[in-house]
Amino acid sequence: MLVTRPASDAAGHAAAASVASAVAAAVVPPDAVPAGSPWPAGALRTDQDVLVGGVGLSRLAARYATPLYVLDEAEVRSRCRAYRRALPGADVVYAAKAFLCGAMAEWVEQEGLGLDVCSGGELEHAVTCGFPAGRIVMHGNAKSPEELAAAVRLGVGRIVVDSFSEIARLAVLASPERPQDVLVRVVPGVSAGHHAAVRTGVEEQKFGFSIAAGDAADAVERVLNQPRLRLAGLHCHLGSQIAEVGPYLDTLDRVVPLLAAIRDRHGIALPELDLGGGHAVPYRAGESALDLAEFAERVNARLAELCARHRLAVPRLAVEPGRAVVGPAGVAVYRVLAVKHTMGGRTFVAVDGGMSDNPRPALYDARYTATLVGRAVAADAPLTDACVVGRHCEAGDVLVPEVRLPADIRAGDLVAVPVAGAYHLSMASGYNLVGRPPLVAVRDGASRMLLRRETLDDFRRRDIGR
Repeated sequence: MLVTRPASDAAGHAAAASVASAVAAAVVPPDAVPAGSPWPAGALRTDQDVLVGGVGLSRLAARYATPLYVLDEAEVRSRCRAYRRALPGADVVYAAKAFLCGAMAEWVEQEGLGLDVCSGGELEHAVTCGFPAGRIVMHGNAKSPEELAAAVRLGVGRIVVDSFSEIARLAVLASPERPQDVLVRVVPGVSAGHHAAVRTGVEEQKFGFSIAAGDAADAVERVLNQPRLRLAGLHCHLGSQIAEVGPYLDTLDRVVPLLAAIRDRHGIALPELDLGGGHAVPYRAGESALDLAEFAERVNARLAELCARHRLAVPRLAVEPGRAVVGPAGVAVYRVLAVKHTMGGRTFVAVDGGMSDNPRPALYDARYTATLVGRAVAADAPLTDACVVGRHCEAGDVLVPEVRLPADIRAGDLVAVPVAGAYHLSMASGYNLVGRPPLVAVRDGASRMLLRRETLDDFRRRDIGR
């Protein structure tokens, strides 16, 4: 949902300062955003454009070219603050796999969140950018010996152990003078998530130790038998795009008894419980999001109830939102290269990006919306059912399979796709040697580049075999 404001084309540039003030005033916490809105909270629509962070998307496209990614800094920060408000007694850890760059690490650190990384690259980049290693949690089902050594060397706060071999490797790498804090990742056997490829809380997949099979209890015992390791708690992650609180409650029903069994067998009460992330956001108008206030209230209440029942001290809770922090803050802007009308009545709108900058539709059948920006469209103008497709040599390179767009859409027009902040640039590829797009941050009417466009020279520099 976009707030509509009239603005003439001639007055657009002259009114930039006042528009920026209006946007700043319009930014509200995400829990106050109209339900089902896929746009940043402060987004405004004029009669010719959409403004994000006080800057028109068409102006950004003219300045930085397309395809272009735009990130609303105020939206990211407000979402961080919403998590801090809703869960004041918990650790909120941003999942860097959703998107990471130096500015993002800086914003997250300034807002008081920790950082969850899942590779040596993410770890080294975060620390190099100044993120405190002690506030980093390191994930991964197949961490290399070099990655584990780097995590220990840099002083990572928590390492989530995911296999028996990792426990053995860490026991050698850690120092007797400074034992490494670890979390054991457990599989609760709870199915949740929008696609089978991202349901990680179920049995028979690659992550974690099964509670039901007894592997989790075995992993806990092995960690406790290593004097160079210190067991801080348990970790679990259910999947992605989870819009209901129920799966998290079901997880507590299975994990808290394991905490009690560990207490009874080993005489220790583990102080931490990390419930991971996977919190859903709407990608199209009317879609459901995870209700953060409901999540905080019901999860805390169930955790307290179960711990009282098992005579356990309530462990410190941690959550790991990624998409829910950065996803709705991002907008992708493309330029239309061609429009085709088929015999069967379909309208294909081909743009200058595609699966190389957003592979999610091809991977998970992810669904988005799109809107025309940069020129006026009459309120009563006819619309058409369009399919927004990418430029790559794949029939599956479809960004938005079904969306209503103006019937007169044509080459040269601009199309904006919201909720582009998560798992777009972080998963982008060099397919067809099409360089990855730049990323521009916007705030209070100003823009600055965070990531430059990838060029042919970048590809050439890697090609050293001749």
